[in-house]
Amino acid sequence: MAVSIQDIAKLRKLTGAGMMDVKKALEEAVGDFDKAIELLRKRGQALAAKRSDRDAEEGCVRAASAGDFAVVVGIKCETDFVAKGAEFIALTDAVLAIALEKRGASKEEVLAAPMADGRSVQDHITERSGVSGEKMELGIYEFVKGAATWAYIHPGNLIATVVAFNEPLEDQMAKNVAMQIAAMNPVAVTEDEVPAEIKERELNLAREKEREAGKPENLIENIAQGALKKYYKDFTLLDQLFFIDNKLTVAQYLHSASKTLTATAFHRASLVAE
Repeated sequence: MAVSIQDIAKLRKLTGAGMMDVKKALEEAVGDFDKAIELLRKRGQALAAKRSDRDAEEGCVRAASAGDFAVVVGIKCETDFVAKGAEFIALTDAVLAIALEKRGASKEEVLAAPMADGRSVQDHITERSGVSGEKMELGIYEFVKGAATWAYIHPGNLIATVVAFNEPLEDQMAKNVAMQIAAMNPVAVTEDEVPAEIKERELNLAREKEREAGKPENLIENIAQGALKKYYKDFTLLDQLFFIDNKLTVAQYLHSASKTLTATAFHRASLVAE
């Protein structure tokens, strides 16, 4: 059956599939749009399954906040060409909206949640994978809760942050802290929250460095503990120098608004090699 250019254009707009794929589906479905859409979805699922063992290291990261809740999501794909496409970014934003609505659900619950057409988030990701010919997955899902929250998306959609605070604060101050997290990549809010394996790694690196320098064994442990303290200043959020005014730590910057104001949690999502 011959299909018209108008029908091909209409189905492409509905599905985002390539022209030849749309033409073939319409021909097989004898012009039945619903059947053609179903054929395209099945082919997309089959293609996605074939590429399931591929690496997906590119993608789009987005974040949003609403009062006491903020969430960051990242859909991964294989190439930056696909990641920068309007359809891919729109899909990421649609998933972000579902995640914001779910407010603390697990990644699995977000993937199972219905979108506007009733099909699940996972179905839409799989369908887009089939359209693009690349592996796609919801690779990042994190959230924070607090008396106040903020979300920041760095230009380019490769880094996004969310941060929670113990009490309300001005938007600009919250944004500045979220940008601090994006720029300075802290590992924890305070030194007490630094994972034990990171502490031990830094101590071992310092010990090894001092031994190679020939320092006496009885001095090495004290030097290593000093190096760990420096690590805390560089990589814990509240102890870091504030990136806008390095005469202040982030804690001091927050205390300029309220002596009890502090950050309580954050997440930084990045698809940049660092």
